[in-house]
Amino acid sequence: MSEKLIVSLQKINFSYGNKVKVLEDVCLNIYEKDFLAIIGPNGGGKTTLLKIILGLLQPDSGIVKVFQNNPEAGRVNIGYVPQYSKLDLDYPINVINLVLMGLLSEKKVFRKKNPEQLQKAETALAEVGMLEYQHKQIGELSGGQRQRVLIARALVRNPKLLLLDEPTSSVDQKSGRDFFKYLKKLNQTTAIVVVSHDIGMISPYISKVACLNKKLFFHDGNEINNEILKNGYQCELELLGHGLPHRVLKQHD
Repeated sequence: MSEKLIVSLQKINFSYGNKVKVLEDVCLNIYEKDFLAIIGPNGGGKTTLLKIILGLLQPDSGIVKVFQNNPEAGRVNIGYVPQYSKLDLDYPINVINLVLMGLLSEKKVFRKKNPEQLQKAETALAEVGMLEYQHKQIGELSGGQRQRVLIARALVRNPKLLLLDEPTSSVDQKSGRDFFKYLKKLNQTTAIVVVSHDIGMISPYISKVACLNKKLFFHDGNEINNEILKNGYQCELELLGHGLPHRVLKQHD
């Protein structure tokens, strides 16, 4: 039985202010068991692509389907973990309340913490091994612990797809490896897309790789040489030292 298609991007173009073209003719399919890494240089459009999948940005042209619907409707099935370096560590919020923010669309989530919502938050924290820290202030945690809490916030609604933007950019190597081991386990039930610069760390865990530098190139077959990678893909070559074969992703039928 073939895997179910959950996200489809067809010939996506996007520009900021009709001046700077960020994405050009991007095509990408994501399936229910994928663990996809999106790599590429800064400014290549990686975060923009995630926001288009989430319906936070509208493409200039192209077709986006998320769980067979438009992104705004489909994102109820998505958990999103932004770059945690943008998290205000001085903001006075504890771990359990940060996780409850993942339920903001549920009515009265902060007016009254009902037992069902608290149970959801505690279950999510237990899943990432952070339940014992539920009353700690977020600023008191280590980088790896904060990342796990952000994962719990994304998991509290039981998403079918998890999007992560540079999740290990500010953690040490051991914390990063432990983090991706956890994600590999989570991938048994949840599709994962991770934006990362550290292909060396993530390569043992992912199943597919895409390089994005305005145009998107998908890597899973048909080998090509480094000269083509450099001149055609225009990706940083050190990002591609993961031993995976490569092919250009063509528009899907």
